[in-house]
Amino acid sequence: MLSRRFLINCLLGPIICGVLLASCQSSPEKVSSKTSQGILTIRANGEDFIRQGFTSKDGWHLDFKRVAVNLGAVTAYQTAPSFDPEGSQPLRAKQQVSLEDTQPVDLAAGDRTAETKTILVGTIPAPPGHYNALSWQLLKDAAGYSLVLQGLAQKGAQQIPFTLKLDRNVAFVCGDYVGEERKGLLTSAGQADLEATFHFDHLFGDGSLSSEDELNRGALGFGPLAQLATQNRLEITASELARQLPPEEAQKLETLWLSLGHVGEGHCQAKYL
Repeated sequence: MLSRRFLINCLLGPIICGVLLASCQSSPEKVSSKTSQGILTIRANGEDFIRQGFTSKDGWHLDFKRVAVNLGAVTAYQTAPSFDPEGSQPLRAKQQVSLEDTQPVDLAAGDRTAETKTILVGTIPAPPGHYNALSWQLLKDAAGYSLVLQGLAQKGAQQIPFTLKLDRNVAFVCGDYVGEERKGLLTSAGQADLEATFHFDHLFGDGSLSSEDELNRGALGFGPLAQLATQNRLEITASELARQLPPEEAQKLETLWLSLGHVGEGHCQAKYL
């Protein structure tokens, strides 16, 4: 409450009053304004493996017609300290923004020869700063699938049209983007982007690499799936695969679904929901 002496001073000295009133107002540093925000763009990338096709570790050439991921709870973070998904410390966010709705994305969409390799997921108005962590979930859609891989596998004269359907929810929490350029550096009224990257070579392996390469030693390949084809066609869910594959391969596949999510070459923590 303003004192009687203050009111008298206001009457006697307008200049003094102005100074005192100004000192009672909030500091500009504490006033938020939407005009200071920038635009953060979230993109998804299945890499050239999906866009152009590739050969698995066991010699099957894979061409993808559709790779649908149903992305939910997409959230970008400014963290301090930086989040290490391979460490033991939890993510500590000092700022975060999220896409509100679930976003269905086809990673195989677009021209194979186009320079732009990523698919737009959505945009978010966001305060400036370095967004150095990203999380998202693969959530089952109305049909019950969070990921659908549809394409054609060929080895020699044998061709197998295939549809693989992940019927589980998966959450990924990732650190800073790792790649040729830094991402997530958002300035006031500027634009920046982040990327949810999917490494499908982890699932099938890469025939251009040695069989002793670490990636190929851990990958399933396509051969075990081809053995489950009926009349040279394969349409199967992850749950059915888990029951029909040999136990060792079923356990490997259980882990591989969790290894798909990255941020460029940066790693993620992942778990089934």
